[in-house]
Formats: sequence, structure tokens, C-alpha cells
Amino acid sequence: MIILACPGQGSQTPGFLSPWLDLDGVPELLAGFSDAAGIDIVRHGTESDADVIRDTAIAQPLIVAAGLVTAHALAARGALAGIGGVAGHSVGEFTAAAISGVVDDATALHLVRTRAVAMARAAGEESTGMSAVLGGETADVEAAAEAAGLSPANYNGGGQIVMAGPVDALSAFAAEPPAGTRVIPLQVAGAFHTRFMESARADLAAAVADVSAADPTVPLWTNNDGSRVESGSRFLDLLVTQVSSPVRWDACMAAFAAAGATGLVEVAPAGALTGLARRGLKGLPTVAVKTPDDLQAAADLIAA
Repeated sequence: MIILACPGQGSQTPGFLSPWLDLDGVPELLAGFSDAAGIDIVRHGTESDADVIRDTAIAQPLIVAAGLVTAHALAARGALAGIGGVAGHSVGEFTAAAISGVVDDATALHLVRTRAVAMARAAGEESTGMSAVLGGETADVEAAAEAAGLSPANYNGGGQIVMAGPVDALSAFAAEPPAGTRVIPLQVAGAFHTRFMESARADLAAAVADVSAADPTVPLWTNNDGSRVESGSRFLDLLVTQVSSPVRWDACMAAFAAAGATGLVEVAPAGALTGLARRGLKGLPTVAVKTPDDLQAAADLIAA
């Protein structure tokens, strides 16, 4: 069983969509995505610099659009039908929702734009951020972070936890990290997946209330606790919850292993989740689809 994994914020790089425009139908597809999201996805994915695409309100729709372009390209090769399930990391859950049929592409992009704008606004209310903590014992890291006034935002597996909170608290935490750890500040605008995002959660809940969801057509896992979700409406509710609660990608990877995963393909902008899989799912074959040149390797892994 091959898992299709959809990355989260921070995976984007300047110009990463440029090679995709050479594929038949992709410019038209992205034009429709731009209309649904209310931003120029082609311009931001090909011309905008790192500072611009770091903006949460732009980054999140851009990442979802790229993942959906990858899915359409795999479908054109007849490969998408061969996947055994799908999951997304943080905002990548919106990509997964569309790929699994819970919502259509346009609805996913509309919802993620609402989420992105709301999270950007919430991030501007206080000076907060996020840092990755590599190594150490989970309990020790959690205790030290709590003492510093920080909260867990992402349990990424493979010995990585992301902590979030006030910028000054993050700086103090990095100055005296727990034993055996390395603390890396992340280039994000706020303390996502914590209490600091409560106002954004309310905005997304209002938008989701108007959406009719279908049940997923392939196995779909949630960041809430790594469980498989068979109700589309419940998955949308969990997308709302996830705005202000920790991402449990570690639990998702454990669920993939328990389900008998034989490989993992990460859609664009790929790299982060295959990296986590190399540490958390050692030995599992992976393909990171960064450009169209990687599509054949992904199709071959799915077919195998």
C-alpha cells in the first residue's frame, strides 16, 4: 500500500511551480485554483521571492495548489488510482481532503484561503513563533518547553517536536535547550496549532459550516490522533480543530506502518515528509515529487 503524503507550510521555495507550467493543462488548472483562492498562484509560485511566499496568507493556498497539481499529473498517468491512502501534514490536510474526494479542488482552495488569512491575522495579534527541537526524550522536551511558557505544535516523529509560543520565550528556550537537543527557529509567522490560533479556528468553523462533505474514497488519516477517518463531515470538523491543536504526524506515520504501508509518495512541494519518513519509518521506500521529472519514479513506486 502506497501512502500519498501532502506537505505543510514551510515546504515552498521561490519559483518551485515554474517547471510544472510545461505540463499540458497545468496553466489552466492553476488559473482556476487562483480564482478559487483569490490570489495569483502562478505569479507567487514562479516570480515571488522568499519573503512574499513566506506570508501565511499566500503560502498555504500555494502549497495546496501545488499538491493538487501533482495529484492531477499522477492521475493523468493512471497512477493516482493505485494509491492506498492519503494524509496531509497541517495545511496539507486540505490537499488530502480534495484528493480523497471529501471536497472538490475549488472548495479546498477556498477553505484554505480562509484559514490562511485568519491565521495570518491571529499571528499578528502577538509576537509568536515556532522552533523545531531535534533529539532528546519527549517527556524532557515537553517539561522544559512548558516551564519556558511554550506549547507543542507538531509531533513530527523521528525525534522531532516543534514548540511554539512567544518569541522571547522561544529565544530563552533556545539559549538553554534540554540536554541532548538542538533547537532550530522556523521561518513561520506565528504559533500555529496552539491557543494563539483560537480566533482563526472560529473563522474556519464558520466557513466549513457552509460546506457539504462527501466521505473519502480512499483511506484518509487525521493529524488529530493519527486515526483513519471515514466520515467526510467529521474530517472537516477535525480540520477546524487542528488550527489550534498539535499536529500528530508521528501518530500518522505509526498508523501507516500498522496499515501495512509499502511506500510513501510526497506531492509537491516535496521533501519534508519523505525526510521524516526516513527517520520515523526506516526502510520504507519514498519518492519526493519536487518537479515533473519525479512523476515517473512516483508512478513506478505506486505500480510496484
